[in-house]
Amino acid sequence: MDDERKDGQDGLEPQESQEGQGIEEGPRLASAELRAIVEALIFASPEPLTPKQIFKLLDNEPKEDVQAAIDELKKDYERPGGLALVEVAGGYQIVTRPDLHEWVRRLFHERTTQKLTVQALESLAVIAYRQPITAAEITDVRGVNTSGVLNTLLERGLIKIVGRKQVVGRPFLYATTREFLIRFGLNDLADLPKVEDMAEALGLEAPILIEQPTREEDLPLAEPDEEVDEDGSSEPPESVH
Repeated sequence: MDDERKDGQDGLEPQESQEGQGIEEGPRLASAELRAIVEALIFASPEPLTPKQIFKLLDNEPKEDVQAAIDELKKDYERPGGLALVEVAGGYQIVTRPDLHEWVRRLFHERTTQKLTVQALESLAVIAYRQPITAAEITDVRGVNTSGVLNTLLERGLIKIVGRKQVVGRPFLYATTREFLIRFGLNDLADLPKVEDMAEALGLEAPILIEQPTREEDLPLAEPDEEVDEDGSSEPPESVH
């Protein structure tokens, strides 16, 4: 009986050991290697990579180690060089230094034709500072029809339709997008330049850019998937009112 009991115990020991090995965590990455991985992920990502995404990609590593790697990487990019690590739209992105953009543009001549016009920039500024806002309100501010400009901004993904204003005709309400933050290197709307500086740059009066208090009738209605008329036809959200 003693031999049988011993044999049984011997037979269980390897199984318990294997189970224990199954839940053991692997060895932690060295800090330098972890920092290099974080840098590679940020560089390779087509969009700003958020801390949450980085933690998920490196879920086998302690979160505090990953955060330390991000912080060390920030310090690394404080040194003079051609690249910079910036916080954009709630995430991190590795970009060329702003003061070197003219040199970089020489590689991409075709992109010069994609610059926004002054009219588009003026409309975008009005939307950014006074969102949500209707096309008619933008026209009142700028004094010219903005339909074509708004369509351009929609196509570029810089603005989006966020609802309808609860007034006669229920016109669309426009607001800026995450792409807007990325394109202009902003982490969030709080990083917008001072109203006075933006107004001076665009030749506008500062008061027209100041964000107005949101009234109840300005609040968006349901998401503008489709507006169905009484005859059953639908109106696509892309049209500009």
